[in-house]
Parts: sequence; C-alpha cells; structure tokens
Amino acid sequence: MKFHCVDAAALHQAGEQLAASLCAGDVVLLEGGLGAGKTTFAQGIARGLGVTEAVTSPTYAIVNEYMSGRLPLFHVDVYRLEAADELVSAGIAELVGESGVWLVEWASRFPGAWPESSLEVRIREVGEGRVVEVLGR
Repeated sequence: MKFHCVDAAALHQAGEQLAASLCAGDVVLLEGGLGAGKTTFAQGIARGLGVTEAVTSPTYAIVNEYMSGRLPLFHVDVYRLEAADELVSAGIAELVGESGVWLVEWASRFPGAWPESSLEVRIREVGEGRVVEVLGR
C-alpha cells in the first residue's frame, strides 16, 4: 500500500484508511525522519479508530493511551530511550501486541523488540509532500 500525501490532511486521510483494516493486537511501526509526519499519520489512524481525544506526540510520556475508539490505541515513541532494557522497565515489551492497536514511532532503534507480524509504515519527505509506504514484515 502506498500513499502520496501533499499535506497534513492527506496524511490524516491515509492513516484513516489504514485504520479501517486494523484489528486488536496489531502493531504498526512508524518510521521516518524528524518532522516526517509520523505523529500526523498516527492522528489519522486514531481518527479512523474513532478516538475522540486529542492525539499528541508521546515523545516525553513514552506511551499515550486512548480508550475512546473501537479499539484501545497505544501510541509509543521510543526516540528518547537509550537501551532495549528500558522497553522492559517501562512495561512496553510485555504489552506490545496485547489488546488494542500499537503504534510505535522510531521502532528501528530496537529492531528485535517487535513482533514479526508487525506492519511497517515508512514516511519519506518528497518535495513539499510525503510518500507513505505500508509494508508487512
């Protein structure tokens, strides 16, 4: 699946489209440089799941939980973590893939930590827009 997004609204819409196919236990690994649109895409997924709360970047919280949608949504950002053992101490490692949908930003920092069945979403800046590729692992 590939989306060409010209603005934030298109990134939201692409996320909404992906959300329609997500099920409890799905893990989505979001990859892209700083400012590429990972959180914006995550907001679209949240909207597609029916989340009513404002979805913000979990950079400092590490995990933001949203329970108002058709499935629980766990939005994780591991950018600030130094080592994989912090995933364990934060309780993330044992919970990922449990009930709900898991969105993980910067997942490539800890490549062995995620289920093999995860979806990988790569967001690349192309000119003023973005290209979003959704790949199975």
